[in-house]
Amino acid sequence: MPIPKHVFDPPFNIIRCSHAVLDVTDLDKSAAFYENTIGLHIEDRDDKAVYLRASEEHQHHSVVLRKAAKAACNRLGFKVGNDGDLDKAASFFSENGIAYAFSDQPFQGRTLQFTDPFGFQIELYATMEKRPHLLRRYDLYKGCHPQRLDHFNVFAAEVQDTVDFYARLGFRLTEYAEEDGDGGRIAAAWMHRKGNVHDFAITNGKGPRLHHIAYWVPTAMNIVHLCDVMASSGFLKNIERGPGRHGISNAFFLYVRDPDGHRIELYTSDYFTGDHDHEPLRWSLRDPRRQTLWGAPAPRSWFEEGSPFAGQTVREPRFVADVLVAD
Repeated sequence: MPIPKHVFDPPFNIIRCSHAVLDVTDLDKSAAFYENTIGLHIEDRDDKAVYLRASEEHQHHSVVLRKAAKAACNRLGFKVGNDGDLDKAASFFSENGIAYAFSDQPFQGRTLQFTDPFGFQIELYATMEKRPHLLRRYDLYKGCHPQRLDHFNVFAAEVQDTVDFYARLGFRLTEYAEEDGDGGRIAAAWMHRKGNVHDFAITNGKGPRLHHIAYWVPTAMNIVHLCDVMASSGFLKNIERGPGRHGISNAFFLYVRDPDGHRIELYTSDYFTGDHDHEPLRWSLRDPRRQTLWGAPAPRSWFEEGSPFAGQTVREPRFVADVLVAD
């Protein structure tokens, strides 16, 4: 299937991925996991929500845990260039029949929320309350020392259409996985706004669902250390995949599950993609180095399990990709 062309004059300017809002069933248990095991810093909390950030981030939060009856992804947040981009976004959504609304959100400036044509619930904002970063506060470091939110990955039932939609919004393709042969279909795409491999990855599967959120960590040894921490603190079964190195993105990775099953990737060592003429890298679905450079396939849970978006109906994918799965 066709890969989208880079769009350098999108209808409004998305800067980067910013934050995720996750519904959790036990707020205290989840907050403790993200703070003490993963190593994020709690900025504010009440009996309904906990706001956390990583050590390099000036923004107030990059993940919000909301107490709810069922676990789900509530919103994915992106930062735009300025307040005017919110008005441009509203005009674009209005012209394209996409429902949207402005919403007051704690610690954020004016926030525009919308549900895209594929069921992904997104919010855009230009300003958020700032806090001094904690990069040099080594006395506060816990877990794997996460530095910043890096990207989101989602399951999309209509993967090609979803890729094309976000390309219209200025997301640029860096790598993609495709079936071999004439008429091969794109099964996954990695798209960015901030100049690394991705802010938003779109994977074929039952959707709309969140596959994972990812935090950047300083080194591969931080990821190895997290394995030791989880193995010795009662979270051995929450280690799902890794550590290893992706062929796609070149990143060293680990996938873990929080107490509600939300998937978090810890991630380091990808590369710069900011040049305007950066060409996307194609991967065959049958190349064993794609999932893991060392050839180890992912477990079945990695392809089949994800967090639904609150209130959205999950649909079967238009096609079933023939991927390598671990026995």
